Amino acid sequence: MADGAKVRTVSDLMTSDVLTATPSETIAEVSSRMGSRKVGSIVVVDDSRPVGILTERDMIKIAASGTDTSIAKVSEWMTENPDTVEPDVGVDDAFHRLTEHGYRHMPVVQDGKLLGIVSLRDLVRIAQIQPVEHPSLMEAPKGLEGVVVAETEIGDVRGQEGFYHYRQYNAVELAEKRTLEDVWFLLYYGHLPSKDELKKFIEEKRQYREVPEKVKALLPGIANAGDHFIPLDALRTAVSLVAYAQDYKPSLDIDAKELRHNALQITSVIPTLIMSLYRLNKGQEPIDPNPDLPYSANYLYMLTGEVPDPENARAVEQYQISTIDHGFNASTFTARVITSTGADLGAAVVGAIGALSGPLHGGAPSRALDMLDAIGKPENAEPWVRDAVEHGKRIMGFGHRVYKTEDPRSRMLKGVAERIGGENVEFAKHIEQTVVDVLAELKPGRQLYANVEFYAGVVMDKAGLPRDLFTPTFASSRVIGWTAHILEQAADNRLIRPSAHYAGPPPPQPVPDE
Repeated sequence: MADGAKVRTVSDLMTSDVLTATPSETIAEVSSRMGSRKVGSIVVVDDSRPVGILTERDMIKIAASGTDTSIAKVSEWMTENPDTVEPDVGVDDAFHRLTEHGYRHMPVVQDGKLLGIVSLRDLVRIAQIQPVEHPSLMEAPKGLEGVVVAETEIGDVRGQEGFYHYRQYNAVELAEKRTLEDVWFLLYYGHLPSKDELKKFIEEKRQYREVPEKVKALLPGIANAGDHFIPLDALRTAVSLVAYAQDYKPSLDIDAKELRHNALQITSVIPTLIMSLYRLNKGQEPIDPNPDLPYSANYLYMLTGEVPDPENARAVEQYQISTIDHGFNASTFTARVITSTGADLGAAVVGAIGALSGPLHGGAPSRALDMLDAIGKPENAEPWVRDAVEHGKRIMGFGHRVYKTEDPRSRMLKGVAERIGGENVEFAKHIEQTVVDVLAELKPGRQLYANVEFYAGVVMDKAGLPRDLFTPTFASSRVIGWTAHILEQAADNRLIRPSAHYAGPPPPQPVPDE
């Protein structure tokens, strides 16, 4: 280190009091110890030699599998022969070892003996105070892939396992068993509501569905301002107006109660804004929210003025629940970055909508349905897909940045599509299988799975939503996740201010005279 300063090593920050287990112990026993110690991993040892590791990720995976933890042994679920680090390794090297492999914890070993454990959290804390002479510690891959930038209690995505969760619950199971209001409450408060809590929550948010009068008068101008109506762009403008008209204050200057009030208001009014703008653009009058209908049914009601079929309403609700949150995706990260500056909640939501508008993020459900139209009929599927694969064309609704296995949201929505029916269901299933078969022949070893957008388009189409409302419908649910993250960021805030690696001509160069 420059100026003779001491080089920080793993031994400076490792935890020596390591929680350990033996391979023969049960999962229930070690899970209880991890919970009581409030740690995210346990090292499995044979005498003092580490032979495996179990982390909180593994515990979630075990719980999702339905395994009887009172019988299952640690040896059945641990990661064998875990990567380790020596105590004299520098912080820079240790940081890169963890982030390169996506680890959060690594045992510290010397001469085969367990000395301690080091976590990514420890290394990030040190990284924040490292002198600028060591920029290598902050270098990251393009797109920040694999880089942990914050901690959250809202949820996570396990891409290798095909699993994601909201708080402590499997997100797909929540979509199958609970209402959107239940999950909304869960993300805001950390637990599923009791009957009384849910009743009060619904009553509180119901009053915020109406568009403020000052904003309502401006909606026709927004809906018809452009030559081409883009619902998400119109929504972005309308949300900004709501925040301005309601005089939202910077999150840095208000307490948690007022910020949650802002979050509840914006989240409640967005479905009304979406449908009001859409109808105004079609030359129709907006339809006021129905006070007797829940979030998703009311969303469909405001499109037509008719109480929707319960099956269709439940299908849309399950789609909306499944898309409430999904890790630190582009729009969620945008919302947190803006919140970290102390800006008001409206600014953070507007920024998130802007990120969602990009076709690489939220714009694919309608494009997947467009692909079905382009293929036309089942006999065209094989030559169409073959041509796409051979020429490197993108197959809409397939593949995901995080999932390396089947997207659990797609699997759930495929079941929803089969339940509500429609002319596109069997056709979509045929195309999905065709993609799998053609890839197996032309690109052996390359696996490409349907993602959430593929069957989402089929479901929303059958439920009566026009294609240009697919992405706004995504926004109508994702705003719950955005605002939950905004509340979390504001509660324990630190300005998000990463560095960049300059790659231009070497400075300083002389400035030429005029």
